[in-house]
Amino acid sequence: METRSIYDNISALDHRYSVSDPVLFKELGRYFAESAAVRYCVQVEKALILAHMHFQNLDLPEASAALEGIEDRVSPEEVYTEEAKTRHNIRALVNVMMRHVPESIRHLVHMGTTSVDILDTAQALRIRDGVRHLILPMLCKLENQLCSWAAQEADTPQVGRTHVQLAVPITLGYTFAEYVSRLGKSIQEIERLSRNLAGKIAGAVGAYNATSLIYADPMAFEAHTLQLLGLQASEHSTQMVEPEYVLRLLVEINVAFGIIANLADDLRHLQRSEIDEVREYFAADQVGSSTMPQKRNPWNAEHVKSLWKAFFPRVQTFFMDQISEHQRDLSNSASSRFVMDYLTGFTLAVGRMIKILEGMSTRPDGLEGNLRKGGAGVLAEAAYILLSRQGESEGHEIIRKLTLKAESEKRPFMEVLREDAAVWSKLESGLAAIGGLPPAEFFADPANYRGKAAEKSRALATRWQSATAAIEAACKES
Repeated sequence: METRSIYDNISALDHRYSVSDPVLFKELGRYFAESAAVRYCVQVEKALILAHMHFQNLDLPEASAALEGIEDRVSPEEVYTEEAKTRHNIRALVNVMMRHVPESIRHLVHMGTTSVDILDTAQALRIRDGVRHLILPMLCKLENQLCSWAAQEADTPQVGRTHVQLAVPITLGYTFAEYVSRLGKSIQEIERLSRNLAGKIAGAVGAYNATSLIYADPMAFEAHTLQLLGLQASEHSTQMVEPEYVLRLLVEINVAFGIIANLADDLRHLQRSEIDEVREYFAADQVGSSTMPQKRNPWNAEHVKSLWKAFFPRVQTFFMDQISEHQRDLSNSASSRFVMDYLTGFTLAVGRMIKILEGMSTRPDGLEGNLRKGGAGVLAEAAYILLSRQGESEGHEIIRKLTLKAESEKRPFMEVLREDAAVWSKLESGLAAIGGLPPAEFFADPANYRGKAAEKSRALATRWQSATAAIEAACKES
């Protein structure tokens, strides 16, 4: 078969990304490349032959030996050369397989099945193995990084933000804890759905017409064949496996993709020059701009978001592939081929986010400066709540007016508070009632008003580190 430079490929996946992360790209190829598509189809055909031999009590040691490693001997080049003649991919695969097995079992190759039995079952295997052996371990690594950041920075004061305005204080660990919780639940669901994929050995319309001519219990034959592959049988089949098994998994992966893109966007904004609370790693020889030498762009975070923009719309096609007229049409023949591109794009985004968190650093001056810059807006809520706790029904309006005064006169919020003796007295009483600091100390440092951000951050980090370890263990066992 013709070989060519990777730079002659059209897809960015096959040149730019294969070069930028060759180790990951090689791993992706084990499950999502075209060579993997052929190899997994051969695995299904191999299981089919073994099931026939079992059900027919065929004791053929030479045949069994010939099947060992056959998935590595049937090459994509050989299959594609045959397909040029047959104009049919699975018939080409079958013809090639027959050349690689003894005469005694050639009649068993593909017997009782239709093309989609092989294709849908092989796709389920590829996705299951790719998710459980590559994607989930990477997601678990990312989750553990987030847990580490949440625990490590649990007490680091940070100003909160709502509607792009400074809000009440939190901690930097609490910012990461959001993604610990959101991504953790999505990882759990991906793991569950990856165990629920299905195949079929049910024939042209899914009603076991062909295998009913061979065995009295064709459904038992199907179950045995799929058991050899570690899959369950689709509860109902047409020519196709029910599409929702794969669809639900892909949708949940897209949920995780959105969470990771949201994290990337938050980290990108925290690297703004005027915010400067965290920074991506920037190598000594790295260039941020072709014309502005000082630039240190948050390009990795931007890249993750860009991958999400490129790939999340593919889910629309996955939903469209739910629809196939009657027992099957061919309207998914092109669109379904891009599922592996989608999984590749998602995995690349996960890998990039892992690298971001590995090299990211905090900017203490930026964190402290932004917290103090909030002025009245950061502690106004605390003053209002303390007044309300003391029975002041107009607490919100009183504090609102005092914040406006502080802003218009460009004076510290606490200074304006102290000038109102009645307000200050109620603040003293309110803080004393809860065993808090005196108001002069409490309002002097916005970090004093952070609720349970630190405690929540540590608790979530502990919980999800344990949950993630269980998922990692389950993937290693599969």
